[in-house]
Amino acid sequence: MARTKQKTPTRHHHENRRRERGGKRSIIKHRNPTTTADATAATTTPKHGIKRPHRFHPGTVALREIRRYQKSVDALVPRLPFQRLVREIAQQQHYQEGLRFQVSAMEALQEASETFLVTLFEDTNLCAIHAKRQTVMVQDMRLAQRIRGDRT
Repeated sequence: MARTKQKTPTRHHHENRRRERGGKRSIIKHRNPTTTADATAATTTPKHGIKRPHRFHPGTVALREIRRYQKSVDALVPRLPFQRLVREIAQQQHYQEGLRFQVSAMEALQEASETFLVTLFEDTNLCAIHAKRQTVMVQDMRLAQRIRGDRT
């Protein structure tokens, strides 16, 4: 009969994890278990742990939101906060106090301002990509404004 190599028994997944953490936790018998940090941690945390909520990979939700907002045609900024902002700016420019706006004028202002901001952020993103970065920085926005001629 030929001799064959005996395989070592395979370890289960939880045993590998235990080995990575440093083995089984045991309380030292000659010390008071209430004074050791391991004993207090072992009594306050549950044995099997709490199931963590599902988390997507970084960037997955951002890409989903980008696709959602690109499909939509409605306003990105809510109407009432935008209307309050326009009225506040109009009062700061020392116009009449009881200044009134038509609904169509407010909609046109909102549409134009959102278009301006979206194109500015697109140009800012291109500046960040040109700098071989994924993160948009203030300097990218300043460069985009300077190239466009909005700001000197």
